[in-house]
Amino acid sequence: MSTPRLTRAALIARQTLPAALETMVEAANWLDARGCTPVIEQASAEAAGVADRWQTVTRDALALETDVVMAFGGDGTLLDAARAVVHSAGDAALIGINLGHLGFLTDVGRADMTSALEAMLAGRTRVETRLMIEGLVRRAGGTTATRLALNDIVITRGALSRMVEMDISVDGQFVCHVKADGLIVATPTGSTAYNLSAGGPIVHPSLDALVLTPIAPHTLSQRPIVLPAAARIEVRPTDEPAAERVVTFDGQFAVPVTPGDTVHIERAPRLLRLLHTTARTHFDMLREKLKWGNG
Repeated sequence: MSTPRLTRAALIARQTLPAALETMVEAANWLDARGCTPVIEQASAEAAGVADRWQTVTRDALALETDVVMAFGGDGTLLDAARAVVHSAGDAALIGINLGHLGFLTDVGRADMTSALEAMLAGRTRVETRLMIEGLVRRAGGTTATRLALNDIVITRGALSRMVEMDISVDGQFVCHVKADGLIVATPTGSTAYNLSAGGPIVHPSLDALVLTPIAPHTLSQRPIVLPAAARIEVRPTDEPAAERVVTFDGQFAVPVTPGDTVHIERAPRLLRLLHTTARTHFDMLREKLKWGNG
């Protein structure tokens, strides 16, 4: 899917990474000089010292009235920006400029930024959609936390606790009782993250699916399960009340799970739109990042 020419871009950077802030300002200057209006996320603008140079916008309004959101940093920065983009009512696509390390999601390197900006201005881009998931922690009939995730939602033990025991249901049907270090519910995008490290399958991002992967299960016959994306997943911890448990969203936001809580996970109501400026495929990324065929 091609995109129209770029006229207004929102920029957000990892505020603790000087290279990300410097590159964000460089991109804003480049766009501004060519008639594209840069809008800077407020905290990023303040960290970079440019809050008085361009219009600023709150994180929750990043995707409003903009053609694209540019995230400068690593995959963590893009994950954070993805939640803001999908949470808002805007329709902007998201692209990551990689100033981090691995960069599964931020597929434009620092050296390629200018050519990517040129492609964006000329409309030589393509957009793909990515499934996101929403997790709710319910306690005593109410909801204590609701968060979106692009990669995964993970229920795991606390730092000092033993294995977590939990009952898993899908669409109201009991699946199994799991005793493990935790459970990963991953999207196709997140299948190459924690899910892959825990022995889960790589799922192509075009598939409408979710993956349930137990982390170091006590019973070795308990294997990852691939589910339709429309599945509604319920996880109910069943171990003793003193056990420490936590649910994390993309590894960036954590909520304690107390006795009697349930974690409900389902697909988010909106898809994320990822912008690409090259013909690089998912398989190109896998070969590069996972070192396939390198010996």
